[in-house]
Amino acid sequence: MIALGCDGAGFALMKEVKAFLKSKGLEYRDLGAFDDGPVDYPIYAKSVAEAILKGEANKGILICGTGIGISIAANRYKGIRCALVHDVFSAKSTREHNNSNILAMGGRVIGAGLALEILNTWLSTEFSGVERHQRRVDLIDNQLGN
Repeated sequence: MIALGCDGAGFALMKEVKAFLKSKGLEYRDLGAFDDGPVDYPIYAKSVAEAILKGEANKGILICGTGIGISIAANRYKGIRCALVHDVFSAKSTREHNNSNILAMGGRVIGAGLALEILNTWLSTEFSGVERHQRRVDLIDNQLGN
């Protein structure tokens, strides 16, 4: 299960993401926003983060205008590793090295074609489990933050 959240500026790109997930037969839960009107992105970051932390989803996707604000909001939650990604190399690296559980993108920064390449890479890349990467993820999850 993939939890989805966006603000009004990310709404158009999120429609593309949902169509992509549906075409791949991947199950998702849309937590809003449900139109392109102005809303407060921290609300949707919280909804997606909490869905993951409660075990209702194993991954999340967040989109706002730049991806910056919504990723900052999501990373306030202990156990969330949200990566703001605007290129394919980073999408692969953040899964392999950081075991990111939320992908954030900027709807005003990248187009749908690149966003879907990033998403496909992020979804298909597994965490490497290499000891040094696991140690760092453990440090993030257990010793830092709130």
